[in-house]
Amino acid sequence: MKPRLIKGMRLVAATHNPGKAREIAALLDGNYTIVTAAEANVPEPDETESTFVGNAVLKARHAAQASGLPALADDSGLSVAALDGAPGIFSARWAGPDKDFTHAMAQVERRLEEIGSDDRTAWFTSALAVAWPDGPTVVVEGRVDGVVAFPPRGDRGFGYDPIFVADGFTQTFGEMDPAEKDAMSHRARAFEKLKAALIDD
Repeated sequence: MKPRLIKGMRLVAATHNPGKAREIAALLDGNYTIVTAAEANVPEPDETESTFVGNAVLKARHAAQASGLPALADDSGLSVAALDGAPGIFSARWAGPDKDFTHAMAQVERRLEEIGSDDRTAWFTSALAVAWPDGPTVVVEGRVDGVVAFPPRGDRGFGYDPIFVADGFTQTFGEMDPAEKDAMSHRARAFEKLKAALIDD
């Protein structure tokens, strides 16, 4: 039988990042009761995979098995072309144990200066995985292209949002209205694919 997400069901958002949990709830249109991994007392697993998809699947399965509920995990990050795709899957790790993204954004700028590159091409990737405690795992991926811009601008969003400007826009993700960002972000694009795979209108 094809797995489905039924409206009203409880879902674990496999994240300890409150900003990401809010974005996930908004992208699901409030149709589900979202419990964060922190609220469910599910510890964060070590992200040992080498791709966004691999880490999303790992986190979703871990949260589903630990909580006994279906779990949705997002593994996402910023990739900068001139830095050979870094920070990529290490985006959160660049922020350190204190999740200091001001430090992480400064590190991106510093590394670009160190190599003397004027190429600011960058992209955000989001891999979404939904896992059932005793069942299948479904995974999709979304991407949005743009450039990194310094200094950081805006205090909306989270993570690297204040330095990312999507193609066709002038505001950073940190400056954009959340609803506008949710209509076109990497995570929004992944959610569209997820809804098509798992949700009946």
